[in-house]
Amino acid sequence: MHKLIVFDLDGTLIDSIPDLTDAVNHIRTKFSLALLSQAEVTALVGEGAKRLVEEALPGFSPADKQTGLDSFLAYNYRHLIDKTRFYPGVIETLQILKESGYILAVASNKSEPHCREILRLLQADHYFEAILGAESAAERKPSPAPIFHLMRQFAVSPGETVMVGDSINDIRAGKSAGVLTIGCEFGYGTDDELKDADGIISSLPQVVQFLSLKSGS
Repeated sequence: MHKLIVFDLDGTLIDSIPDLTDAVNHIRTKFSLALLSQAEVTALVGEGAKRLVEEALPGFSPADKQTGLDSFLAYNYRHLIDKTRFYPGVIETLQILKESGYILAVASNKSEPHCREILRLLQADHYFEAILGAESAAERKPSPAPIFHLMRQFAVSPGETVMVGDSINDIRAGKSAGVLTIGCEFGYGTDDELKDADGIISSLPQVVQFLSLKSGS
């Protein structure tokens, strides 16, 4: 019986690409670079803000990239949910899972303060018993460290844990931790990134059916 469900955030629970694109283009404008499209920014996300800014400012010095990162984080924090929204059915799914007795947690490569503030602003932070960001565990995904951290916190085994995410980092982290993995094909990752997942869903509400089928098998 699964007890703990660990969710990625961006591309799994929320569609944040519009706001991330605005933040990226904010710093690119400062460095006199052309604006990027949402599709181009989507291809850069998944490794955290530092890597995103490094990719968005190619050829610049480490000092410039640090300046860019500081500016990106500050701008993004001021505009966290200007355009960011939950994917369809997310709140209903979280409610069902919580009422069914599952422990719900978030493990993201976004900074923890940003994760917490987004969920607070979207009035959904109360669904989660833990919210981990890039700096919350010894290593970030694709390391299994965040999942191990959560399993220790809630005293559950790999067989009682599920990782739900949209990228190869989520699937690799889950596989390395020995937990059930569910890939979200509606997110930012490609089909190839999700090919090793134990299951694929096209909308978050399908998590409920998938877990029911697994527990009943």
